[in-house]
Amino acid sequence: MARPLTLYLAQINPVVGDIDGNVARAREAHRAADSAGADLLVLPELFLIGYPPEDLVLKGSAVQACRSAIAGLCEVSRGSDTALLVGTPWAEGDRLYNSAALLEDGELVFRYDKRELPNYGVFDELRLFDAGQGPPLPVDFRGHKIGIAICEDIWRADVPKALAEAGADLIIAPNASPWRRTVQAERHTTFSVWRRTGLPYVFLNQVGGQDELVFDGASYVVDGDGREHQVLPDFEEGEALVSFDVGSGRFERSTQIELSTGLEADYRAGVLALRDYVNKNRFPGVVLGLSGGIDSALTAAMSVDALGADRVWAIMLPSKFTSNSSLQDARACAEALGISYTTIPITPGVAALDEMLAPVFDGRGADVTEENIQSRLRGLSLMALSNKFGPMVVTTGNKSEMAVGYATLYGDMNGGYNALKDYYKTEVFALSAWRNAHVPKDGLGPRGEVIPQSIIDKPPSAELREDQRDDDSLPPYDILDDILRRLVDADESIEQVCAAGHELETVRRIEHLLYVAEYKRRQAPPGVKIGRRNFGRDRRYPITNRFRDR
Repeated sequence: MARPLTLYLAQINPVVGDIDGNVARAREAHRAADSAGADLLVLPELFLIGYPPEDLVLKGSAVQACRSAIAGLCEVSRGSDTALLVGTPWAEGDRLYNSAALLEDGELVFRYDKRELPNYGVFDELRLFDAGQGPPLPVDFRGHKIGIAICEDIWRADVPKALAEAGADLIIAPNASPWRRTVQAERHTTFSVWRRTGLPYVFLNQVGGQDELVFDGASYVVDGDGREHQVLPDFEEGEALVSFDVGSGRFERSTQIELSTGLEADYRAGVLALRDYVNKNRFPGVVLGLSGGIDSALTAAMSVDALGADRVWAIMLPSKFTSNSSLQDARACAEALGISYTTIPITPGVAALDEMLAPVFDGRGADVTEENIQSRLRGLSLMALSNKFGPMVVTTGNKSEMAVGYATLYGDMNGGYNALKDYYKTEVFALSAWRNAHVPKDGLGPRGEVIPQSIIDKPPSAELREDQRDDDSLPPYDILDDILRRLVDADESIEQVCAAGHELETVRRIEHLLYVAEYKRRQAPPGVKIGRRNFGRDRRYPITNRFRDR
């Protein structure tokens, strides 16, 4: 009987394209695994180049750099008792694979090429990679038959069943599985289809933010009888040493990690994504317009939790329509968060533009043009501060506003990143209340009420004209958001949305606004995917589009 196999699971946050940096992290993990007496260090999917690499893997020099990195890591394994399983792109002739390379005692002893290439939602691997050839077979490793499967391979039954039929003792599955609200339930229910094979498996996931995606880690192992061991946390890096006994088909692991759920998970996902976007792109910090409204207040709180108060700069940009309560609320929020706060009135700029445009606008009354001028002056001012001092502008629009175009192109949409892009307005309210009662596990902000209750309680308003309220132009947000979830996230028809209790005229109007705002969303900054379907990689509609549901 083979002795127990000891695995060192490294849930690491790679940087896409930073091959040297990712190799350094792999070397560091190998030293730790070797010191712990592990047989095998397991690293995530495509770890050397990072995930998703997108068209970077079509650049031959990038793939060759990964090939050279594999050669270097082979030398790391020489003379060591600890082998490495590392994800990498691999070119073979005119084919390009998403591969996992097993390195032992100075040699590449086995390579597995991913069979199932996802081509839906945020994934387009079928465009980039070739599928692995032939039936998947286990590799003999220190008395064990190890089956290797990569991410999507275990979301379907074919690869696990083939490995079971070929006599595998367990499956090791390196992943780059993005987070979304429903992902834990999806993982644990989808994999149950093939878990009846009785194969124990390791789910090792990467962690961290990458543009529109965030990876939660949350790595775990499963015994042959289906018992799960949550060995690593979500939304943070970590390492776990686990021992697998082939005789019993069980993993030995005493601790059981609790994962984030509900609003806590939503908030932590957004914070991690924002932190990594700023840090991986080497910005010194962020600057944002703090208006006294709930969206900018929540964005400020998330920014502080992500980066620390000393890296967040809030700017109040009042006009003649800005209420005293908004001025007071913005200052109170900045003080509660402990961030720098500067007031720059836009009134002189508005007056200058009024004077400049007066001859051309003569005879025409004020309308949305003048409202947009205010918003664009604010965007211009924030971008000027970004250019002069270096922090990235973070925008503050939510998914409800982005859906119906309730935002000003080149105005409040200006910036490098939108932390709230995939949170509906009703979710913004819920998250604000949650943050006032909790500090996230990895949050750098203070405890207590960081978003004044007066901000949460007051009716939302853009304050671009006298006595303006959002519900002058839009349905109440609880109604609007339900319609949008059905149209956007679930792709329901007009008939289906109305069957849920919504008025036909309102639904048709919202559908029209959704379609005609596509050109704005194409020019909007990125923001992390939180829900079922985000604006960006998930949902790709034509800008020029006359279709309307009947």
